[in-house]
Amino acid sequence: MTPESKPTVGVVVLTMGTRPAELRRALDSLLAQEGVTVDAVVVGNGWDPVDIPSPIRTHFLPENLGIPAGRNAGVPHVSGEYLCFLDDDSWFLDTDFLISAIQRFNRYPKMGLLQPRITDPYRDDDPTRWIPRLNKRTATEPSKVFHVGETCLVMPRKVFDQTGGWAGGFWYAHEGIELAWRVWDTGNYVWYAGDMRIGHPVVDPRRHDEFYRLNARNRVWLARRNLPAPLRWIYSVNWMLVECLRLRRNKSAVQQYLSGWRAGWKGSPWYQTPRQKISWRTVGRMGLAGRPPVL
Repeated sequence: MTPESKPTVGVVVLTMGTRPAELRRALDSLLAQEGVTVDAVVVGNGWDPVDIPSPIRTHFLPENLGIPAGRNAGVPHVSGEYLCFLDDDSWFLDTDFLISAIQRFNRYPKMGLLQPRITDPYRDDDPTRWIPRLNKRTATEPSKVFHVGETCLVMPRKVFDQTGGWAGGFWYAHEGIELAWRVWDTGNYVWYAGDMRIGHPVVDPRRHDEFYRLNARNRVWLARRNLPAPLRWIYSVNWMLVECLRLRRNKSAVQQYLSGWRAGWKGSPWYQTPRQKISWRTVGRMGLAGRPPVL
């Protein structure tokens, strides 16, 4: 395969510059990818990237815009028929990862987004939250899904453009659900490739100071931005009840969650202009596939 005939993948690597060793591991694994031409940019979210290996370019954001807006900022700086989003603490475990993903998109033209299995190769206790479906009996089983773990995703660029991109104002939490819903709304589906791997260390998501508040606020924003009435109320209330029940032994977490839930109804969920809600046809397709957007 000549360089001219290789598919090109635009790769956006997001970082705040606080994990230099992990970032270098991610970039080395990216440059080792075979069978594709990689056009990559490191987006420094409030950090001016340094010591980035050639030919990877950099894009400096003077202030931290949050995770989804930071990813959006990198997209115009890469070319390619496909896009890959990679966080700085993840790395490719297989040198044929990207070409394998592209071969699947060619084989299944209605597949609009692919998430691999997330695993820490140095441990044997991968958390079940990394499996993006209700049935979590096995992490290796592939299936259609309705939310994704955002640390590594691959998708056709034309589908990303159709979705309108990441929910920029979310800052952190649930932006992967919105992107997945928007992919379904394009008439395509989202695929969890349990037989493909991406490396990621096991970390506690509660390390973020506002974990519970942002989860609650963004859950409401997700519904307000995307769901037709009355589903936006049903979805938001159901999740509020579920989370408060889960957290009932942690009074502080419940208070944070309820504070965020109220903030979700008071603040504006639109980063720029309001988006059109997903269609009732999409709601029906998601329901037939096993996950109507009510919980």
